[in-house]
Amino acid sequence: MVCLGNICRSPLAEGILQDKIEKRGLDWEVASSGTAGYHVGELPDSRSMEISRKHGVDISHQRSQKFHPSFLDDYDFILAMDIANYEDILSLCTTDKQRQKVQLIMDYGDDPDITEVPDPYYGGRDGFANVYDMLDEAIDGFWQTVILAME
Repeated sequence: MVCLGNICRSPLAEGILQDKIEKRGLDWEVASSGTAGYHVGELPDSRSMEISRKHGVDISHQRSQKFHPSFLDDYDFILAMDIANYEDILSLCTTDKQRQKVQLIMDYGDDPDITEVPDPYYGGRDGFANVYDMLDEAIDGFWQTVILAME
């Protein structure tokens, strides 16, 4: 799960998917990062932690990290929150196999007209609630399309 600073959107996405993985008793790894290193080592934004807690998802153990090119080999899927981060990740790819792993998370959402998860950082709490709902829906779509097909 990748966004810009790894404190708002991608920590929520990581937490939502991790929750679904744990509820199924699977031993899979999910992580998040940012294409920029603005917040390395920091906790997720307090508003992300607040909205995730309301949904029973704890992301308070997460710490921001910068996306590293090795992640393209280490992970099976790289899900970007928006087109700018998607393109930044693709620019790091050196093989077709790596490029095939990179996708927009909203490609799994219900509305084909919504291609990006908006950055809620400068908005209020409602923006974080909206982002949580968008991510939950997209991750359900990802789960149905990809994960269940692997089981």
